[in-house]
Amino acid sequence: MPRIALATYDPEGAPNRDRDLPVLVDALRDAGADAQALPWDAPDVDWAAFDLVVMRSTWDYTWRTAEFLAWAERCGKLTRLANPVDVVRWNTDKRYLGDLAAAGVPVVPTRYLAPGDTPAADDLPAAGDFVVKPAYGAGARLAARYTPAERQTAVAQVARLHAEGLTAMVQPYLTRIDVSGERALQFYGGRLVHASRKRAVLSPGTPYDADKVAHPDLRPWTPSTAERAVAERALAAVPGGAGLLYARVDLVDGDDGDPRVMGLELVEPNLFLWLHPQSVPAVAPAILPAAVAPAG
Repeated sequence: MPRIALATYDPEGAPNRDRDLPVLVDALRDAGADAQALPWDAPDVDWAAFDLVVMRSTWDYTWRTAEFLAWAERCGKLTRLANPVDVVRWNTDKRYLGDLAAAGVPVVPTRYLAPGDTPAADDLPAAGDFVVKPAYGAGARLAARYTPAERQTAVAQVARLHAEGLTAMVQPYLTRIDVSGERALQFYGGRLVHASRKRAVLSPGTPYDADKVAHPDLRPWTPSTAERAVAERALAAVPGGAGLLYARVDLVDGDDGDPRVMGLELVEPNLFLWLHPQSVPAVAPAILPAAVAPAG
């Protein structure tokens, strides 16, 4: 019987926000695995006792990135880790968008301002709304949308990110997202299992440090041929991508109406199984082979 750990976060006595976690544990047990959900930072877990550790809802890692990557490194040496630690290290830093762009994948245009960089005149757009967010982040944490008239507020946010040792990202606000939303294409075991659509997350005037609803008005979505093609191009460009167990590709429409990659979630993407219960029978069988595959 394969032993599989699903790594999550420690809710510290509150209910775990991962609605899919108990469903996935039960599905794996029904499929013949000894499955457990465990906090990634629990000090007394023997990760080597598992045949496979799957990162699921390690949703506190973005403000503990160095600690999280050190854990992933240790865990990957003790047992199989999904996704592989090299992929995780690459994907935790959103400068990967530059790698995707260099590989010819259509992405949201992005500028990066590392700590010590002072925003130049052309770093913050003079026309059209724009977005500032950290290169290490998830769920719109520390992200905000600005008009050109709010440049000084955006500069102050960049300074705050730099003070916390974070690289700032600057992107144009692609206005079609207010109409067509953001689409998330979910892959497991190398194949598309379902897709979802949500409304835009960033509202005008919302402070960057305010809490935000990460997935507003989330609904099932049938992806277009163009959306699937862009998602597959993005996954094909991932260094070490042949070892991916799971992936979520987040897409928005550019000004030309064509899909562009906004984010590539290879660490702890929300599965949205509660929205797509028909996908549960496909996810567990995709995990089991990774637990029993020969090492090497």
